[in-house]
Amino acid sequence: MSYNKKSIEDIDVKGKKVIVRVDFNVPLDANKNITDDKRIVGALPTIKYLVDKGAKTILVSHLGRPKNGFEDKFSMKPTAVRLSELLGKPVVMASDVIGEDAKAKAAALKDGEVLMLENVRFHKEEEKNDPAFAKELSTLAEIYVNDAFGTAHRAHASTAGLADYLPAVCGYLIQKEIDIMGKALSNPARPFVAILGGAKVSDKIAVIENLIDKVDTLIIGGGMAYTFIKAQGNNVGKSICEVDKLDLAKSLLEKAEKKGVKLLLPVDNKVGKEFNNDTESSIVCSTQIPDDTMGLDIGPKSIELFSNVLKDAKTVVWNGPMGVFEFTNFAIGTKEIAKAVAESGAISIVGGGDSAAAVEQLGYAEKITHISTGGGASLEFLEGKVLPGIDVLLDK
Repeated sequence: MSYNKKSIEDIDVKGKKVIVRVDFNVPLDANKNITDDKRIVGALPTIKYLVDKGAKTILVSHLGRPKNGFEDKFSMKPTAVRLSELLGKPVVMASDVIGEDAKAKAAALKDGEVLMLENVRFHKEEEKNDPAFAKELSTLAEIYVNDAFGTAHRAHASTAGLADYLPAVCGYLIQKEIDIMGKALSNPARPFVAILGGAKVSDKIAVIENLIDKVDTLIIGGGMAYTFIKAQGNNVGKSICEVDKLDLAKSLLEKAEKKGVKLLLPVDNKVGKEFNNDTESSIVCSTQIPDDTMGLDIGPKSIELFSNVLKDAKTVVWNGPMGVFEFTNFAIGTKEIAKAVAESGAISIVGGGDSAAAVEQLGYAEKITHISTGGGASLEFLEGKVLPGIDVLLDK
């Protein structure tokens, strides 16, 4: 699957009204201050390009999960203020999305000016991908740019619907996601190693099935490893385990063997009596987990085993923590894998969520080739699915 899509550099934007779907879904504190502006910073290259080329830029995003209509706590206003500081120029704020204020302010834009629309999810029609709403939104502009990878796996009005009414291209963020992740999956430098973690096998079945056809080594850690360990006939005590997925785990183990893919599971685990940070813990062999304990992290031998594989890797994809990352005593596996990925020198792609958080908290972000901006979207990409928000863009 190669996505060869037109980007903002492939079209003439000068003097044109360009509506850009960005992901400004940033965390706010009780006083509506932005506590992390990474997503706004991530959109700057696309916005700056459009400003420099004399486009009239109209930004649309969601923030949070508003229930019905306008709610001040979900207003885009703080993001417009922060963007204006980052750009060093005013950003006009509309008080609605497709109402009179948005239309008047969009019509009045001069070349190089930027307008922020209100939260697109104040309209129920957004998530329903309502054609009438998408059409109304499209009347504000002449070109549509999607630069919100985090929502590209959702067919919403502002992520896919707009492309029915306007020529559609991608911004730099989506272009980077497509280039790096697309190449890793279609033509990876080898050895290609994938590390999957997280609580449940059921969340990652399609990813595992797709990756078994592509990787040289598949490392499985986190809660989902216990389903595989049990499928091999071992006792997993009180560990998280999807009993209804044991047959599937068995068949995946067999499939990997048939294909000559090394499928590595933890050889030892850090177990606890209870699900909390201060529980009495010990290191046990993966095949000998006591009945009254639960596995909460991978053990030191597993860390060493997995890290050694990563040393020789040329491409690494990592998605999901190795243990209960939110408990400091059971975050060691995830931290050590983050370190090993960073130090591998491989082309490294880290999917959103806890894996991305681990890499960033530990200061390894600079050493990672690419940290995906979308958790769910990067998973679906790894599953080999066509993402609606990318599929609708014009082909080169």
